[in-house]
Amino acid sequence: MNLHEYQSKELLRSYGLPIADFHVSTKALGIGKFAYELSPGPFVCKCQVHAGARGKAGGVAVVNSPAEAEAFAAKWLGSRLVTNQTGPEGKLVSRILIERATQTVRELYVGATIDRTTSNLTIMAAEGGMSIEEMAAQDSSRILKCNIDLLTGPQPYQGRDLAYKLGLKGKQVNEFAKIFMGISRAFIDLDLSLVEINPLAVTTEGSLVCLDAKINLDSYALYRHPDLLELDDPSQEDPRIARAVASNFSYVPLTGSIGCLVNGAGLAMGTMDIIKACGGEPANFLDVGGTATKERVMEAFKIILEDSNVKCIFVNIFGGIVRCDLIAEGILGAVHEVGTKVPVVVRLEGNHAKEGGEILSGSGLDITAAQGLREAAMLAVEKASA
Repeated sequence: MNLHEYQSKELLRSYGLPIADFHVSTKALGIGKFAYELSPGPFVCKCQVHAGARGKAGGVAVVNSPAEAEAFAAKWLGSRLVTNQTGPEGKLVSRILIERATQTVRELYVGATIDRTTSNLTIMAAEGGMSIEEMAAQDSSRILKCNIDLLTGPQPYQGRDLAYKLGLKGKQVNEFAKIFMGISRAFIDLDLSLVEINPLAVTTEGSLVCLDAKINLDSYALYRHPDLLELDDPSQEDPRIARAVASNFSYVPLTGSIGCLVNGAGLAMGTMDIIKACGGEPANFLDVGGTATKERVMEAFKIILEDSNVKCIFVNIFGGIVRCDLIAEGILGAVHEVGTKVPVVVRLEGNHAKEGGEILSGSGLDITAAQGLREAAMLAVEKASA
């Protein structure tokens, strides 16, 4: 689960990180009011969306007066911000953050994530001002790393060591060590999956301040943090994903034309692979789980068909716990209820698969019951291309 910048800043401030004063509003007049309170300017106004590269897309601006702040907010509130991370559909802007502009002499990057090779929390630091992905692609040696042993936890000396390597001096060393400890503790305490501060600015007074913040939470650990779950903003997600999450499906929209409905993550990945091998393109990854029921299949159909690019639905079900004849009834119910106009190819294997195939074949609907996985995939590709 992703957080907005203002939510990330509030969390990190509670862990002792230096965060500049800011205000957030859902109304243009509110932004103007806050600008008066923060005067004198200049001010920085930022669209609050779950995406980076906002500045390059016009979603971040330096303004000199409350009137300019109101104009920026009026332009963006209720509109969609399109960046190189959002896709062409963009993200809805419903909040604007405003803070007094900070005079800086240097920008740094500091982040935290899990190093999959060591299974440890890793703190990264580097010169800021650009995305960590671009930096890593150009010269990965520029990114300093410090692995945290979860048995001993983060140690201040590790933060000071990174500070020295970054060329920080005097009081900045201990300030950075405090930031290092705060990020590490927040990451562990709150079951985070990513923290990024870019830029971590060195001000003209020589102090460190976090001018931007990004936090991703581990969605599978949110049951331990019901207070954090309340920070979710569904407007930032594809509505199909929100609907799938509500139904406890694993769903990822893709760009192809063959909608996939499968029970089991491994089978779902294999299904997408064989579609590609047969010359087709999957429109989604959708795993309804091992306990697929008639009702869940019907809901999955509705989610898949919300994608106008879908030209064929490929249902690939292995009946272990679930009975394939009940799944077949669910497919018929879904086709009747949703009123789909696209063809459906079904491959059933396992528990009551024969009976399920007979139910589908005798339905009189545009549903093809295939015998094998490759045969089913080839049929789906053929029908999607027709």
